[in-house]
Amino acid sequence: MNGLKIVVIGAGSSYTPELMEGIIKRQHEFPVRELWLVDIEDGREKMAIIAGLTRRMLQKNGLDIPVFETLDRQQALAGADFVCSQFRAGCLEARISDERISLKYDMIGQETNGLGGFANACRTIPVALKIAAEMEKLCPDAWLLNFTNPSGMVTEAIIKHSSVKTVGLCNVPVIMQKGIAGMLGTEDINDFIMQVAGLNHFIFARHVWYKGKDITPDIISNIEQGNDPLIPKNIPPFKWPEGMIKNLGMLPCPYHRYYYMSDDMYQQELSEAKGEGTRGEVVKLLEKELFDIYRNPDLAEKPKALEGRGGQYYSDAACELMSAIYNDKRIIMHVNTRNNGAIAGIADNCAVEVSSIITSAGPIPLNVEPFPDDILRQIQLMKTFEELTIEAAVTGNRHTAWRGLVINPLIKSGAVLAQALDEVIEHNRRYMPLFHNKA
Repeated sequence: MNGLKIVVIGAGSSYTPELMEGIIKRQHEFPVRELWLVDIEDGREKMAIIAGLTRRMLQKNGLDIPVFETLDRQQALAGADFVCSQFRAGCLEARISDERISLKYDMIGQETNGLGGFANACRTIPVALKIAAEMEKLCPDAWLLNFTNPSGMVTEAIIKHSSVKTVGLCNVPVIMQKGIAGMLGTEDINDFIMQVAGLNHFIFARHVWYKGKDITPDIISNIEQGNDPLIPKNIPPFKWPEGMIKNLGMLPCPYHRYYYMSDDMYQQELSEAKGEGTRGEVVKLLEKELFDIYRNPDLAEKPKALEGRGGQYYSDAACELMSAIYNDKRIIMHVNTRNNGAIAGIADNCAVEVSSIITSAGPIPLNVEPFPDDILRQIQLMKTFEELTIEAAVTGNRHTAWRGLVINPLIKSGAVLAQALDEVIEHNRRYMPLFHNKA
């Protein structure tokens, strides 16, 4: 059959209209035969709203692509070419509980870092591996594009426990590129080359080349003068410790503020939680507003209000990634993929987030110069935390979970960790059943 079968798991996400916009924008290079939207019962209503908006968007652009809605994942996966995974295990309520529990025990409450990142991974990885197992039987040649957080850990779990072809994607490198493009006065991120390396939400831009020149020092100087183009719109402006970036000689991603400014971030989160609410609570209100907009029967395009969410650009990048694989574009994108020696000091079979050439055979990671010893040790420490978290998610072993958490620099140790871990496991009884199996 002509055209591609695209499956979106977690289709009730407020980001899906951007994904559809990306497909429409690439209609001449990325032919889609049918779209399958998949969600669970809790997401049925949102999926129906998204499906209605999707059909209006397709119709407005003269595309006759059938859109199917289903709660039957296996029906959707049969014969798929690309599977986009963007589900949130436990929905926003689980994210909010992660944030609140972390803050209760005087720790940073964040979706992908620290205790919250651990809980999110343990809810998500078993579901992701079930999806991968179903793909092995129903669409073994398909690509699984993982946007589900924590993207790096979920991608690595699939790499290590499945034969499915997979690649992970995050919007943070894209936001960094967009910021640099704005600083350079260009709208095309392909006018320059940004080299990225590290782990998901723990990456560094090692170099930025523009017109044959390494302009990284110029960007650093710009940031140190108070003009940081790399901060996403959903993050309140902040300044790095004076002289830090210049000394590093490379650009940290915004998530490094949790590690380099931990107490400042904790105090900020505590203040926000007492005011307008945790980030999860703010997002929940924003999502309600978005879906009220999506319900409008006259709306037939992605609304600008979607930019208020933290994941802007990722869906468009996902479409570019699918098109690059399908068309063997051999362009550079920044993805989560198997290390294969790209970053020295990290095992080959681990997932890293690194600039890669995207081919029909998937991403080919580009080797980067060795990191300074202190940064490499940080990356290795975080990778060990990720590996132990993945093992805990797969086995339900509480002691493995403790070993991973205790080395994370955002986690408090001692009795407070034991209490916090117990509460996370108990609160997530429905979503982390392996931790409750006594056999």
